[in-house]
Amino acid sequence: MSRIGRKPIPIPQGVKVQIAAGHIDVQGPKGKLTVPVPLGIKMEQQDKQLVAVRENDEQRALHGLTRALVANAVTGVTDGFKKELDIVGVGYRAEVKGKIVVFSLGFSHPVQFPIPEGIQVTVGAQTHLTVSGADKGQVGQVAANMRSLRPPDPYKQKGVRISGEPLKKKAGKAGAKTGA
Repeated sequence: MSRIGRKPIPIPQGVKVQIAAGHIDVQGPKGKLTVPVPLGIKMEQQDKQLVAVRENDEQRALHGLTRALVANAVTGVTDGFKKELDIVGVGYRAEVKGKIVVFSLGFSHPVQFPIPEGIQVTVGAQTHLTVSGADKGQVGQVAANMRSLRPPDPYKQKGVRISGEPLKKKAGKAGAKTGA
């Protein structure tokens, strides 16, 4: 039995859940999300909880997945999700101009990154970004796309990194003489 799939999802105050054929609509203070529900999995509302029920063991793999996606949607519309990024490097910085984030990352030109609908980006101290939104997958994907503009290099550790990301630093060229 799926331990995650059997856990009920508590529905907080102010969240509306609408169960339809093939999907679930979750609406709360931070927005509205639609989660697809695969065939063979049913979501049932009992009191102030949602429970995922599977028809047979063929849907075992999707049971926990569906429950986790719906739970993330409920958390997203109430609290939201956020990822923080750090920009490391001399002269590297970012700023928000309307619905575009402009990065200066050591290239010959500034890199413009459009902010998708449903995502908020704030910049603190020009080298610290916060990506937030209701959809956990979208927040993570936008943060990954920003990181891919200039991933941290393994030698000097310069670039865009997710806060708290462990990096392996490589040694430089051994035995090289400096000077003339």
